[in-house]
Amino acid sequence: MNNARIRTLLAATLVLGVTAGPAVLPATAAPAAAAVSMSNPAFEAAIAGLPSKDATAALVRVGGREGAWQGSSGVHDLKSMRPADPDGRFRAGSVTKVFTAAVALQLAGEGRLDLDRSARSYLPELIPARYGTVTVRQLLNHTHGIPAPDFAGSTVEERYAHRFEVHDPRAMVRSATAKEPEFAPGTRQHYLNIGYTIAGLLIERVTGDTYEHQVATRILGPLGLRGTYLPGTDPRIRGPHNRGYQTMRLADGTTGLRDVSVWGATDGWAAGDLISTTADLERFTRALFQGRVVRGPLLEEMFTLPQVTDFRSGDPAAYSAGLSMKKLGGREVWGKTGGRWGYNAAIASTRNGSRTLVYSVNSTDAKGQDMNRVALALMVAAYGPPTP
Repeated sequence: MNNARIRTLLAATLVLGVTAGPAVLPATAAPAAAAVSMSNPAFEAAIAGLPSKDATAALVRVGGREGAWQGSSGVHDLKSMRPADPDGRFRAGSVTKVFTAAVALQLAGEGRLDLDRSARSYLPELIPARYGTVTVRQLLNHTHGIPAPDFAGSTVEERYAHRFEVHDPRAMVRSATAKEPEFAPGTRQHYLNIGYTIAGLLIERVTGDTYEHQVATRILGPLGLRGTYLPGTDPRIRGPHNRGYQTMRLADGTTGLRDVSVWGATDGWAAGDLISTTADLERFTRALFQGRVVRGPLLEEMFTLPQVTDFRSGDPAAYSAGLSMKKLGGREVWGKTGGRWGYNAAIASTRNGSRTLVYSVNSTDAKGQDMNRVALALMVAAYGPPTP
């Protein structure tokens, strides 16, 4: 689809906020990708042509010994069509899990949390006996067998209607653990948020502090991540940010884009509510892979895949404590992707830090079944195609 047709589609379907009506887009072309460091045609091509049917903006940072590049493309919002803010904040989704796992592993290094001890031994009033053998390590590497909790609505439209609902972590755990286990702990892997919801509660139990304050004092403050924060019950993104949009059914029965920038993230909490910038996540990624966040042998937990198969596909496990691994361009790439409505994000690196990648893509279907095309193009540009 060419840019003229895309702009026509956007103009016909854009809905801003809850009550605003369609907005007519100006006829000016979308801003081109802007390389801030060295020129790199592969990365420039990956984010060129935004806004498109797949994304409205993209922010990218590439670093490491193989060369650095920074670029942005697309627009701040579809009403003004101003260029995207390359320093804007965004919802990082499940990249939050890397921060949660890092805090848990720090506490393990201090002897305050035992990875081989049961979660129930820390939270006996919350974790029922049927899940009494689930260990802290199994929570972190998704081999716990606890199913997902129930939420109101199953479609994006239904979830949008409940976007300001506040979810209590303990209530989510009770909802999940009231169900039968999906499998015996430690025998399969199923990537879900619930293990990290419990991990957040474990952090609070053993420290006597809030999860948010522990992340701030252990990671955000020491690394100087001033653009990163945990929003709690605030559904807004504070400070400069590019608007996020989601394709959904509109009030008039048509399908189009709705501004979903304001959307509560308490359903994600310690598994997915982080708000950050590409600069902050690049700094965090470098520090993590250099062993400056989790120190010593416990860092290996983040680079160790459990020797089990995936619950649904039967493929080998792909998730460790906090990270995941994919083989791209013939080498192992470790990192984490995340998705909240209107926003896809990722951090990635080779184990030796020779090439790091951080991106935020304002996807128009951030929780779709397939990886966003712009995000996939960035991964391939950084590391090469998936390796069979």
